[in-house]
Amino acid sequence: MIKQMRGFIIDIRKAKNEDVIVTVLSNDAVKTYWRFFGARHSILQIGNLIDFETKESKNNFMPNMRSLSHISFPWIFSNNRLLIWQNFIKLFEFHLRDAIELDSFYFDLLLKTAQKWSKQNPKRLAIEAYMQLLDHEGRLYDNDFCYICETILEDKVGLMKAFLPTHPTCIYGQTFDKKEIFKLYNTHSTIHLENTVIEKLYRILIKGF
Repeated sequence: MIKQMRGFIIDIRKAKNEDVIVTVLSNDAVKTYWRFFGARHSILQIGNLIDFETKESKNNFMPNMRSLSHISFPWIFSNNRLLIWQNFIKLFEFHLRDAIELDSFYFDLLLKTAQKWSKQNPKRLAIEAYMQLLDHEGRLYDNDFCYICETILEDKVGLMKAFLPTHPTCIYGQTFDKKEIFKLYNTHSTIHLENTVIEKLYRILIKGF
């Protein structure tokens, strides 16, 4: 049975000879596919949005991917924007690796973000998308206590993975203004943040969801 699919490539692994195993995030799942001679195809790049067909293999192994076409974006030839995009989208593979079924949130979030990637600062967009992801998953922190020692936060905070706030001394990390961070939590917007803060937040984000 042949199926028509669309999705973002979030991982590529070499298999035997020139074949590759491709992990794709579609609007309802994360699945892996076998692509014969995939190493020869420039379309198969992490971060690309592709249309393709899938066909079940005869030996009940993973389905085969074929008839690929690339859906491009204007920023694809900007090396800096492409690199940030690829580093960002790789995080979804590890984060969703064990998911069996997904709603369309993750695909829609990536599509919406990709459509704005050429018009705005990509690191800001990555952070804003991450805030929406945390909110969707119910992981957005919303109280005024240190995640480590559980005592009240002061004017300056440190941030852990998932942007969990702490006292800076509890994690020996960089400091952030608490009001700015909680405004980010509430608005999912980075418009009020200086670029120096964006760089610090991005370094935390890129360590993983």
